Amino acid sequence: MEGHRHSVISADGTPIGLLTAGEGPPLLLVHGGMGCIASWEPLWGKLTGQWRVTAMDRRGRESSGDTKPYSLSKEYQDVAAVAASLAGAGPVYVFGHSYGATCALGAAAGGAPVRRIALYEAAGPQTVPRQWRERVLAMIAGGQAGRAMMSFLTEVIGLSAERIDELRNAPRSYDVLSILAATMPREAQALASVDLPGLAAAAAPAGAPALLILGSATPAWAGDITDELHAALPGSRVAALPGQGHDAIDTAPGLITSLLIEFFG
Repeated sequence: MEGHRHSVISADGTPIGLLTAGEGPPLLLVHGGMGCIASWEPLWGKLTGQWRVTAMDRRGRESSGDTKPYSLSKEYQDVAAVAASLAGAGPVYVFGHSYGATCALGAAAGGAPVRRIALYEAAGPQTVPRQWRERVLAMIAGGQAGRAMMSFLTEVIGLSAERIDELRNAPRSYDVLSILAATMPREAQALASVDLPGLAAAAAPAGAPALLILGSATPAWAGDITDELHAALPGSRVAALPGQGHDAIDTAPGLITSLLIEFFG
């Protein structure tokens, strides 16, 4: 992925690494739980042809720092700090995926300068049921990050064995297992108590129109959360991804791009 590497300092002093490319209105990308800046590679060329795109490494990953203790509110502040740094020409467009969508919503609820926000299957308590959470955290604590990742991909994300084989064999520029081992325990715990309808209610007065993206072949938790957010965000719109699941950034980048062009303009 080509672009300009830079960073901003979040509210607690943590450096947040960024990659920016393209021309036009600012668009901020916030990746999900198993990702980093490089996760956006399937979309990068398409999006940078439309907007000035900035992808951030969420804290604890790749080019970003980390500061203990962890809290989800710090992730909201990270997204808000990046959005504020990009808002010289006005509020920014934001697209968040999964855990990153939750972070983007939290930033908007806190008053970040967001013009429009697209949320692709935001994560919440339904994503990490207690029994699964306890079992997987025990795997990671026991040094079995690979087993934990397989459980996450099959039980939470709902991927087939064939799709997992494709992911396993695909070349990647980053180590998914190291990201998982370092961040899944704290993120799973944080999601267990997040109040998504409350965040949506806090974000609604800001008036940023919201697009809620949902795959037709996605896990049940994603549909439940999307329904909650749709009810709590007046004027929000749900866009379906026919035949797609939680991983359409990889499997249908053209479809994602078309939805974003239609929504962001």
